[in-house]
Amino acid sequence: MSAKEARPGFGLLAILLSAVGIAPLLNYGLSATSDLVIRDLGITESQFGLLATVCFGCAAIGNAVFGRFADRQPDSRLMLIIFGATAAALGLAGVDSGYALLLVAVGVSGFAQSFPNGVTNRILVQRVPSEQRIGWTGIKQSGVQVSQLVGSVGFPLLAAVIGWRGASLAGAVLAAGLAIFAMRILAATPLLPAREPSPAIRTEQKSGNSIASAAPSARYIIYTLTLFGFINGVGVQATNVYLALFAVRELHFSLVAGGLTAAVAGVVGVSARVGWGRMMARGVPAPKLLLLLATLASCGGVSFLLSEHLHSALLLWVAVTLHGASALGVSVVLMAGLLRAVPANRLGSASGIVSAGQFAGFTVGPLAMGLLVGSAGGFTAGWISVIGVYLCCTVLGLFLVIRAARRK
Repeated sequence: MSAKEARPGFGLLAILLSAVGIAPLLNYGLSATSDLVIRDLGITESQFGLLATVCFGCAAIGNAVFGRFADRQPDSRLMLIIFGATAAALGLAGVDSGYALLLVAVGVSGFAQSFPNGVTNRILVQRVPSEQRIGWTGIKQSGVQVSQLVGSVGFPLLAAVIGWRGASLAGAVLAAGLAIFAMRILAATPLLPAREPSPAIRTEQKSGNSIASAAPSARYIIYTLTLFGFINGVGVQATNVYLALFAVRELHFSLVAGGLTAAVAGVVGVSARVGWGRMMARGVPAPKLLLLLATLASCGGVSFLLSEHLHSALLLWVAVTLHGASALGVSVVLMAGLLRAVPANRLGSASGIVSAGQFAGFTVGPLAMGLLVGSAGGFTAGWISVIGVYLCCTVLGLFLVIRAARRK
């Protein structure tokens, strides 16, 4: 088979994107219909925030615990776990059995988010030519924002006809269909020809695939990216989970229009992740991009705060655009940074650690935002806290840029 014939096609890229994006679908769908879900279940804003906290808490634990397990499993088995667990979660959410079962459903969906980054990064290294990898990383990491778009538009529209539980059942059917498609695509996409590893790589392989045995420079990259992912993650999901509710309650948007705010953030996020991925592919260093994204995210937080106090729909759309372009683009920079620094035999563990940091932040953000929104300070207190979080990211990004400059 020629090199041209062996080049992976659109089908593999679509599966990588779907694997990254399918598990968050339930969370985004619930957020888009939050006002309806809260009224239907008779719960408080903080109880609604607990749904996302449970989801991302399970994802954080799963990423931390199952990284080495993922390193030892074949790609097809991990893909079945991702799509199968997601289908089960969406199916459980579609059952009319109250808040407790919904907590179980979001926990299962969180478990499904334990594996996508590791297995998709490994597939990129082992099945995709090197000249395509960083560019494909940007596209496949945009799967989360594609999910945000689908959930934020699809759930409210379907909810108007078959309810939010019916929309969840439709998502379960989608996840099951994608599982079948993934198995076929993986079977048709061969591994790249094995190459003789360099002496440095052979030394690392002999030392095992734990992060503790990695070179100090690799450990530094893994842990600093994890810290940045955690802080950014707090702001990302504090915003994502309550964005539609903010638009509906504070600016009097309709349920569909409120969902559209999250959908627009998702559309911008898709373009941003592809764009940041291309910049990484052209050699732009990760620290500089992380500093830029943190600065833009801080501006987005200020815009959310001003939109509330000036009751300005225009400022809300500005904030949504900045949120999608910046905070939602961080993941691709983190994953591309790993691809540059970590060998394939450690990508599952390294991706798991960085993803666990992000999901830990995702866990804290919604619960904290829910408590703030339900307090006397309301959304004002929430947006001020979000701004503070992104300013912390800005300080960390500046530190990374300065350290990188001193090492040259």
